[in-house]
Amino acid sequence: MIISASRRTDIPAHYSRWFFQRIQEKHVYVRNPMNTHSVSKLCLEPESVDCIVFWTKNPGPMLDKLEALKDYSWYFQFTLTPYESDVEANLPPKAEIIDTFKKLSDRSSPSRIIWRYDPVLITAKYNLAYHIDKFGEMAESLSGYTEKIIFSYIDFYKRVVKGLGTSEMTFDQKNIIAEKFSKIASAKGMSLETCAEDVDLSRYGIARGRCIDDALIAKIAGRDFSAKRDRNQRLHCGCVQSVDIGQYDSCANGCLYCYANRSDALARANVARHDASSPLLIGGLDPRDTISERKTPGEKARGANDGQMRLVF
Repeated sequence: MIISASRRTDIPAHYSRWFFQRIQEKHVYVRNPMNTHSVSKLCLEPESVDCIVFWTKNPGPMLDKLEALKDYSWYFQFTLTPYESDVEANLPPKAEIIDTFKKLSDRSSPSRIIWRYDPVLITAKYNLAYHIDKFGEMAESLSGYTEKIIFSYIDFYKRVVKGLGTSEMTFDQKNIIAEKFSKIASAKGMSLETCAEDVDLSRYGIARGRCIDDALIAKIAGRDFSAKRDRNQRLHCGCVQSVDIGQYDSCANGCLYCYANRSDALARANVARHDASSPLLIGGLDPRDTISERKTPGEKARGANDGQMRLVF
């Protein structure tokens, strides 16, 4: 089982105390976003977890607690963009985030920290020249601290467009970004991949990536590993199957392009309901809830003949 923590909210930045309490107690409850009274109980014993994939814009609160993950395989999808507080309202200064990125890499390894330049959005302020310049500056600063960059162009979900003052990127704009980013990344010894993009950028040496990546997990875990593609994600997403332990409408980062919060007011209300001692990320159990032990694809199992750890589906 691969744990995603989380596409739905920034657990490292805002809920790290809760997360490590779940690691200590070896289980977590997750509400079904399509049926709120359906609750899954997931086992977090190390032998049941193939890998934990963290998604975050600020893992600073976790830096001094990484020892608690010594029995797990894990890596970070670390989003670092050049936007200011008009787009990303509640983040620390970028210089501080870059410093956190370097510290996290030093305490783990560059292969475990994936830099996400995501999403690329174009406005009068954040134009092509701005992105190319800032991407180059950040790549220079992060050289040696990561091996891979993942980027994507902004997706126009209905609730994302409002307030950004941006529009769909043109084919030419996408290709200019791809060409310039590829040259910069290559010069700094970093590979460059896209996230859930339909455009073919292979002529620039850019592959279609998989953010939850079975090949990377095999490398980190030091054993054979493979998993099925996650068909619950977007059409062009290459990720393999995982179980997300977050909850929508609970991220406090305040990013205008966020697809996971329906409104800032709802996010603030849910943040206020958070209890670090609860097995649920937001709130507690309700008498109407039905709890079931979730059996998930990818749970570790030992092969009968060769002793090699393999996945069972």
